Amino acid sequence: MSVIEIKNLTKNYRKSRGIIDVNLNVEQGEIFGFIGPNGAGKSTTIRTLLGLIYPTNGSATIFGKNCIEHPEVRQELGYLPSEVFYYDNMRVMDLLKYSASFYKKDCTKRINELADIMDLDLKKKIDDLSFGNKKKVGIVQGLLHEPKLIILDEPTSGLDPLMQQKFFDLIGQENQKGATIFFSSHILSEVQKMCSRVAFIKEGKIIKLEKMSTLQENSYKRINIEAKSKITKEAFAINGVNHFEVKGNNASFIYKGNINSIMKKISEVELVNISIDEPDLEEIFMHYYTKED
Repeated sequence: MSVIEIKNLTKNYRKSRGIIDVNLNVEQGEIFGFIGPNGAGKSTTIRTLLGLIYPTNGSATIFGKNCIEHPEVRQELGYLPSEVFYYDNMRVMDLLKYSASFYKKDCTKRINELADIMDLDLKKKIDDLSFGNKKKVGIVQGLLHEPKLIILDEPTSGLDPLMQQKFFDLIGQENQKGATIFFSSHILSEVQKMCSRVAFIKEGKIIKLEKMSTLQENSYKRINIEAKSKITKEAFAINGVNHFEVKGNNASFIYKGNINSIMKKISEVELVNISIDEPDLEEIFMHYYTKED
């Protein structure tokens, strides 16, 4: 079952880029990564899902209901924005109880549990909190009603490494309880830890949608070689060689293809040393992001 279904979603802005023909399905219980640098279209996609902006064309549904036509779907949705803004004079607990009132249920026990996990002082005024602690308020606010779908937009900015790990553990627990997670980020290591599938967005368009396991499987290799004499780029000009960097007698590149083909090329060079490793997700991402359309 698709929790999120986006079809040919387009949002045009007059002076800045929006999104163009975005197509995505996020399945029940999935942790789905949405990856791209700032300005690529991640937040525009999310704001359309939330019904905060209207699309120019296409549609987006949550739990089978159109996001614009059925605002009630937001009752089952938890959202953590990249930046959080609050009424400064309110106490944390008062703000969270006010937020809980929109869901028409007593969330006091849940609020206390989440605050304890995130080490958040509920008695403090919002104005007295650091940016990181305001982010914790946003995390508790987004999860206090135990939503079935959790949308995260750059969720860890402002959190120290210890709190980041607590946050990831918390999201993992919510997923184990059945929540579906839509995780938007430009920090690739976060997505690598959490997600089962990932979509890359570039200049408002989806350029790749893939299982995380497929992205990291043996079809990609990071190859480093050291030769006895100077290496030329032309010597490795075959299909599958990308991001070739050469410095004198040393060369480094990512290869995808028949391993025998690249080994034949390498055998033509008198080697001093060689290493063949799995590339990290960032290198794979840059392969998709920087290649020509």
